[in-house]
Parts: sequence; structure tokens; C-alpha cells
Amino acid sequence: MNQKIIALITFGFFGKEFLDAISISVSNEFQCSVIIKESRIDFGDFYDSGRRQYNANKFLMAVDTMIVPDSTKVIGLCSIDLFIPIMTFIIGQAQLGGKTGIASMYRLGNEQYGLKPNDALLLERFIKEIIHEIGHTFGLIHCFVPNCVMRSGSYVDDIDQKDRQLCSNCRTKIGLE
Repeated sequence: MNQKIIALITFGFFGKEFLDAISISVSNEFQCSVIIKESRIDFGDFYDSGRRQYNANKFLMAVDTMIVPDSTKVIGLCSIDLFIPIMTFIIGQAQLGGKTGIASMYRLGNEQYGLKPNDALLLERFIKEIIHEIGHTFGLIHCFVPNCVMRSGSYVDDIDQKDRQLCSNCRTKIGLE
């Protein structure tokens, strides 16, 4: 995967140390360079007042139109409540075998579940979700290896049970082993 560049586009505020940790994890997992770009977008264009959530399909399409020179993959990072019509909520979404994905922190914080905030756990969950969505852009489908980051997971409990790495089967499929 030489010469691959993954762009992380942030929408909203993310601390530098937080983004640096994500960047290092993504770079290590996919053996590539990572660039971080700040951007602004009118999330009102994606808001569904009936659901009081944001349409992930529309957000993904908007991120897909953003050009980041030399990037192989582009992942939009946000902290809004995302949905797709067939699900109550989603944490992330990506074009299978495409260039673009999105990931949201909104439902990853302990506060959403009446628990005490835990910034380290929030970061860990977000890294796993980002790596999972990037995996989809490289053509990986959901994996059945229990601790593989590509295992399907819609809830934080699912995410917590996974590692932040691809299993050896998934790594082989995308040429990392």
C-alpha cells in the first residue's frame, strides 16, 4: 500500500491530541500517510426534523464531492447523530470499495448511556469506527473473526469487544500482509 494517503476531514472541533492519536492509529494500521483537513459544511442540509437526526447518505455524498489532492481515501469526521432510512442510527458509513467514508462520535460517548464520561474510551471507540469505515473503502466486508475491527457492530458494546486492528485475513485481502 505504498504511496497511499488517507485524508481525515474534520467537521466541528476535534482537539489536536485527539486527532494526532487517530492519525497515528490509521497510519499504522493501513501503512500509509494521513493528512488532516478542517472543513465546514451546513449540516442543516442533511437534517431530518421528523427524526431529529442527520441523513448519513446525504452527508456521505457531500464529503465525496470534496477534493483532497493526492488522497486515496477521504473520511469525514463529525459529532452529529446520523441515520440511514432503514436504521434508527448509525455511527459510520462508507462506499464499499470506493473513496469516501464518514464516522461520527455522537453515540460513542458514555454520556449517551447515562455513564460517566471517559475520554480515553471515546477515543478508542472512534479510532475503531474510523478504521472500520476505511476498511470498507478498501473493499472489506464485515468479518466474522470475533475481535477483528471489521466485525459488524452497531452498538458501543459491539465496538468495545473488537480490537482496533484488522485480522490477518482482512489484512491479506487488502495487501497489508
